Formats: sequence, structure tokens, C-alpha cells
Amino acid sequence: MKTFNLKRRPLTYFSISIAMLFWGFSFIWTNRVLLMGFPVFALVFFRMAIAGVVLLLCTVVFKKLEIPRKKDMVWFFLLALAEPFLYFIGEVFGMKLSGSPTLASIVIATIPVFSMLFAMIVYHEKLSWWNMTGIFLTVPGITIVVFENGFGKIEHPAGLAMLFLAVFSAVAYTLIVKKLSNLYNSITINTLQHVIGAFYFLPLFFFLDYPTVKTIPFTWELIRPLLLLAIFCSCLCYLLLINTVRELGVSRTSTFTSLIPAVTAIGAFLLGDEMLPSRKIVGITIVVLGLILSQYTKKM
Repeated sequence: MKTFNLKRRPLTYFSISIAMLFWGFSFIWTNRVLLMGFPVFALVFFRMAIAGVVLLLCTVVFKKLEIPRKKDMVWFFLLALAEPFLYFIGEVFGMKLSGSPTLASIVIATIPVFSMLFAMIVYHEKLSWWNMTGIFLTVPGITIVVFENGFGKIEHPAGLAMLFLAVFSAVAYTLIVKKLSNLYNSITINTLQHVIGAFYFLPLFFFLDYPTVKTIPFTWELIRPLLLLAIFCSCLCYLLLINTVRELGVSRTSTFTSLIPAVTAIGAFLLGDEMLPSRKIVGITIVVLGLILSQYTKKM
């Protein structure tokens, strides 16, 4: 009998589902900030800096910060290089160039597919026919969304390229965080990830975006999505992700990414940010089905 391998505690699945809910809305909140003319590097720097400060305060109050060993610091710097640095450059520029939160979320939802392929090539992990069917099924689903106006022209090619930079950065991130999650607690990893990430973005923000930011009024309409992104989508969601990777492993955790495009598309439609035509619904449904099948396993 074939079934989904859902043997872990329900709290783990509930917590990662909450993370995917917030990350689904993160594409909407990010797009709103960009539409206000806020520069890309400034957006990510403020998100990382706010999250880093909040997490540092939490580690001091609850005395949870673990001092990394010198030999492990290289992994923390590589972790922050993969995500947030390269990941958010790809995600935010990809969204800025494409102008579509739904398109961005559905490309990001291919992360588990590439995680699985990477594991198969490098670690020689075996894939079932269900897995392979799911992987190939995602292709037509993505194509339906990407070719918005028919099959004669790819919409937003530069945006797609940047979004796939985010995808491969996220794959690298999950592999590194799996290693570190066996050595350090979640809040330590999350705190150092955001603090180092803020320092990575600081020169880009200062030299490229600071002159523009000085001219933009910081209204509540701008501050609110920035706080939502920093506190919920960074502080909370990465803690939930790291805990889930420790409990379920990389592949099964990545499966939940399939929830993101549905959350983003429905959320953007309900908030009036995007239309939800039947073509997009069909594409999203195919991708989600493919991603679920790609993680389908036999009950042992």
C-alpha cells in the first residue's frame, strides 16, 4: 500500500504549514513595497536588519545564543550567502522584473524538485516512478503560468532567470542548514543567518539605494509590510523551517513549498492585487499535484 509518510508529530506539520502561509503572503507584501518605489537592496537590507535585531534581543532575553566554533563559521557565512543574500537578490529582482507575485511563488515552488534531483545526482538517492512523474508534471504546469499570453513568447525572461537563482540558492541553503541544525539550536542559526545577511547587504544598500531611500517618506503604508516581512516571514518562518528540517529532513520539508503558489494566488486575488483566471488556476493545480507526487513514498 502506498501512502504519504506522515509519521511525525502533527505539531511539526502544522508549524511548517504556518510558515508556508506567511511565505505565500510575503510575495504580496514584497510586491507592494516595490510598487511604492522602494529600492530592492534597501528592502532586503531593512528586512534582514530588523529581523536580526529582533532575534538578537530574543537570544539575549532567553539566553539561547550558542557561540559557534571557529571551524563552523565558514558554514554560517556560506549559509547566509545562499540565503538570504543570493536568494533574496533572485526573488526580489525576479518579482520586480516580472511584476507578478503568483509567477514568482510558482517558480519558487519548484525548490523541492531541484532538491530531489540534486540529492539523486550527488548522493545517488533513488527515485520512484511516482517521484519522476511528479517532477516532469511540474513542467507543463509552470509553462502554463509562464506563457501568460500563449506559447509564442516567454513572459519576463530576465525575471525568470533571477527567480531560478533564488531556487538554486534555496537548495544550497537547505543542505547547509541540515548540517548546522544537528550542531546548533534553531534561534542561533536564524539569528546569525540574518545578522550576517544584513552585513552582506549593507554595502549594496549604502552605495546603490541610500540616496533614493532618503527621498522616500516612511509612512505606515510602507512600514507595515516591512515589519510583516521581517518579523513573520524572517524571524518566525525560518525558525519553523529549521526545526522542520531537523525533524523531517530536506526533501520532506521542501514538499511543503508546494503550498506557496496557492496561498499567493488566492491571497493576491482576495486582496485585489492580481486576477485569478482559469488558466492560472489550472497551471497552479498541475504544479502542486506534481510536487506532491514527487515526494510520494511507499509505506515501509
